[in-house]
Amino acid sequence: MMTISEFIENYREAFGDAAPLPVALAYDSAPATDVRPVPKCMIGAISKVRNGEALTLSADNVLCGGGGLYTAFRPMPERVPVFVSEVEHYKKTKEMVIDYVDSLKISLSDKPYLNFVRADNLESWDDAEALIFVATPDMLSGLCTWAFYDNNDSDAVTTLFASGCASIITFSVNENRSCGRRCFLGMLDPSARPLVPANELTFTIPMSRFKEMLTTMNDSALYQKAFSALKRRINNV
Repeated sequence: MMTISEFIENYREAFGDAAPLPVALAYDSAPATDVRPVPKCMIGAISKVRNGEALTLSADNVLCGGGGLYTAFRPMPERVPVFVSEVEHYKKTKEMVIDYVDSLKISLSDKPYLNFVRADNLESWDDAEALIFVATPDMLSGLCTWAFYDNNDSDAVTTLFASGCASIITFSVNENRSCGRRCFLGMLDPSARPLVPANELTFTIPMSRFKEMLTTMNDSALYQKAFSALKRRINNV
């Protein structure tokens, strides 16, 4: 499999230096850094990992009820279905919220820490559950094109109802552990969006799929004429 340094070299060749490196997420028995307090919504803290500083989440510093659920540290609090349906109006009824969460089949983590580390600070791919790319529309064009290269499935890239944290954690972890091939477009949650730049979404690739995509990267359209024009725009040249 392509090494981390090889991937970064190829990624830079495809997207240029202006594109932020992806962030790996992994459950572990040891924290990657100090377990520091985080704001009630963890998305702001996660988005800062692209600057190079690791983040460790645990049951102690994930304060949001939904966040505790979607990081698999705690069961869903009883108040969440009512909050999502009657306060946020993201679902029509609380029963719809309960049914949806039940369908996700979230299993509580048997490890106490969830680490987020930028790709260039990883020692290996071994324990990663997924790679999170924070991407502009031009970057998403390249990432989706790469994902579609060897996958004709209608859900090769998919968007599901989710909080910001579920869209980057829950779906990708479940997909990786079931050896799935879907990539996830996320950060459409109105509550989380103020914590990320206005022109960015997330594109999360579970490791089960990322390992496949590493073998197709150099043959995909990322290095062809059409995407080279977008590369120049991503890098303002």
